[in-house]
Amino acid sequence: MDTKIGSLDTCKPSCNDLACPANGLVSTIQSSVSPSSIVNPSESTLGRHLARRLVQVGVTDVFSVPGDFNLTLLDHLIAEPGLNLIGCCNELNAGYAADGYARSRGVGACVVTFTVGGLSVLNAIAGAYSENLPLICIVGGPNSNDYGTNRILHHTIGLPDFSQELRCFQTVTCFQAVVNNLEDAHELIDTAISTSLKESKPVYISIGCNLPAIPHPTFSREPVPFALSPKLSNKMGLEAAVEATAEFLNKAVKPVLVGGPKLRVAQASDAFVELADACGYALAVMPSAKGLVPEHHPHFIGTYWGAVSTAFCAEIVESADAYLFAGPIFNDYSSVGYSLLLKKEKAIILQPDRVVIANGPAFGCVLMKDFLRALSKRLKRNTTAYDNYHRIYVPEGIPLKCEPKEALRVNVLFQHIQKMLSSETAVIAETGDSWFNCQKLKLPKGCGYEFQMQYGSIGWSVGATLGYAQAVPEKRVIACIGDGSFQVTAQDVSTMLRCGQKTIIFLINNGGYTIEVEIHDGPYNVIKNWNYTGLVDAIHNGEGKCWTKKVRCEEELIEAIEEATGPKKDCLCFIEIIVHRDDTSKELLEWGSRVSAANSRPPNPQ
Repeated sequence: MDTKIGSLDTCKPSCNDLACPANGLVSTIQSSVSPSSIVNPSESTLGRHLARRLVQVGVTDVFSVPGDFNLTLLDHLIAEPGLNLIGCCNELNAGYAADGYARSRGVGACVVTFTVGGLSVLNAIAGAYSENLPLICIVGGPNSNDYGTNRILHHTIGLPDFSQELRCFQTVTCFQAVVNNLEDAHELIDTAISTSLKESKPVYISIGCNLPAIPHPTFSREPVPFALSPKLSNKMGLEAAVEATAEFLNKAVKPVLVGGPKLRVAQASDAFVELADACGYALAVMPSAKGLVPEHHPHFIGTYWGAVSTAFCAEIVESADAYLFAGPIFNDYSSVGYSLLLKKEKAIILQPDRVVIANGPAFGCVLMKDFLRALSKRLKRNTTAYDNYHRIYVPEGIPLKCEPKEALRVNVLFQHIQKMLSSETAVIAETGDSWFNCQKLKLPKGCGYEFQMQYGSIGWSVGATLGYAQAVPEKRVIACIGDGSFQVTAQDVSTMLRCGQKTIIFLINNGGYTIEVEIHDGPYNVIKNWNYTGLVDAIHNGEGKCWTKKVRCEEELIEAIEEATGPKKDCLCFIEIIVHRDDTSKELLEWGSRVSAANSRPPNPQ
């Protein structure tokens, strides 16, 4: 039997996926900072140093929830002119907001209080870890005098051991710093932040609540900007990998390229496009890489997602005699329940610093972007796969036209959302059927796109929309959120209003957890219906710019979109779309049945 790339035993992650944020901010410094200037002794504090460091690396907004252990630290963050402190309704959303912010800016930050805040934000930090996002999670910790005293503190589980929160963060962060004295605070903070940037993962910094305001000589000068040592490819390994890959691909009749989500962490999207330009291969993306590769590329053929791929894409990819996957993640969701029809002996798998060629050689210490650029000079141009795609391609049909006042269908909704997209918009897709419907949107040049596929935490999109919109105020974010997910994190629509954001939220009200219905149905997938527009109106409460609308048919949808993009273009617009419970994409139906089959496999014989 052919070895499936989407199978469990061939999906081991690369041991060392290190990269810096894609926005290039890690080694820059804001023009207002003079690294040689001496700080007023009364201001040479830990709190000021941390605030300046955040601004240096590109963080201008920090998402927070106050608690008694972090209040003094928050005072110092507020005092930093280049930093905007954004108070969120709960720690989970603060973490999700930092996640969304990091997707655009290259790094994000949140501040919470000890244990009750730390354990609440933990789920969001785990999601950022799974998505390779640099995120600085700062916790206001206990008074430094309380460590080692056998005292019991509030906000803990009632034991004198203060390490519970730290132990929880150790598995979802790449570095942990517990700052409970000023002597090594400078080193710990700088090491934590630089490690987050280098490894493109979250870090944890706990700061004793009595330390932020105390001057110390180590903070007597403006922080010198980071000069992170660039990662370099092993030249001999790079040449050997390129030579072997070029020989493999140049022998193929109809090779293809497939981009994966680790293009982001490898900062290799541009190099991947350069390779596509040079070789002429058909170009596809995995679902979690949507938005990382320009869809207006002349050889782009869509999303490769096994049985639920874009029309005609899977046929081209799976019939190819060679495929190069750049930065893939083959999990049960992306492989549609381990059902991809791929053969390992035909595949070249690139990870951020590793190349594996079919069943043959593997090359370490080879950076993906270096490899792709070098390979582009060695491949013969071959357009066979794209030519085959062009021959078999049949344009997609359009949804059946709605009768007057007919109940709105989801496919009609997304037909209208497609028309809203431009270089001045970005799409945030919530976990659920929006994954599949948004995947079919054709992104214009410059249109942003984000979703959380690896971790798949429902409710992520509310906080992520807040953070992403704050990071790129020049874009109008269009968020597609299911009702079940919205109920998890709805409160921070309030924070969007406080920040004056102009997001358009399409709340798809179908009465339940539709994605779970298609995997395994039961009464637990039915939720209590809310008056969602009424809820947002109550949150609005006359403060800020907000407009809401319930939509039940296409005529009302057209009016709502015209209003949201016209007279209400400077408002946060919340449009509740009421659809039938069973109105789902055909892709979800297929995907759900295959994932269900994977989940229900019986135990292997002992």
